[in-house]
Amino acid sequence: MQAWKHFRTITHHKRLVMRGCFRVGLYWQGLVHDLSKYSPVEFFVGARYYQGNMSPNNAERLDRGYSQSWLHHKGRNKHHLEYWIDYGLPPDGGIIGMRMPDKYIVEMFIDRVSASKVYQKDSYTDESAWKYYKKGKSHLLLHPEVRELLERLLLMLAEEGEEKTYDYIRREVLKNK
Repeated sequence: MQAWKHFRTITHHKRLVMRGCFRVGLYWQGLVHDLSKYSPVEFFVGARYYQGNMSPNNAERLDRGYSQSWLHHKGRNKHHLEYWIDYGLPPDGGIIGMRMPDKYIVEMFIDRVSASKVYQKDSYTDESAWKYYKKGKSHLLLHPEVRELLERLLLMLAEEGEEKTYDYIRREVLKNK
């Protein structure tokens, strides 16, 4: 078990997200982001399957066929798109991505950027989160408006950098919120 390394990784990630949230005025979200990762059901599983360069949830999936830690985590953290998956209303029905409040889309964006920084370390660039997103975006159940905003922010970061993107979030996305 790699408890100390896992603790350092999730705490480093949490601090990066907190810094990002504070930059855009999401103070409470920055403080409480991912607190469930310190709960026994998530922490001990994360320590057991610690990888260092990726989420331990994938290693748990390989071993068990599912990730108990992820199932717990996504149901408690509103910045995850999976929290917002529900049945649509007739006539369409089916399982769909619901419209997330902008503050959680922004936290999701900051979470993705921070995870890229933690796992890619010195290889991180402002394009990293966009490249990672592009690889799996066809499998994500996102409401069209959520997809549009998330992609706009990821592309802005890749093309214009962190300072301009965070300034845009503060001035345009979260204004009056």
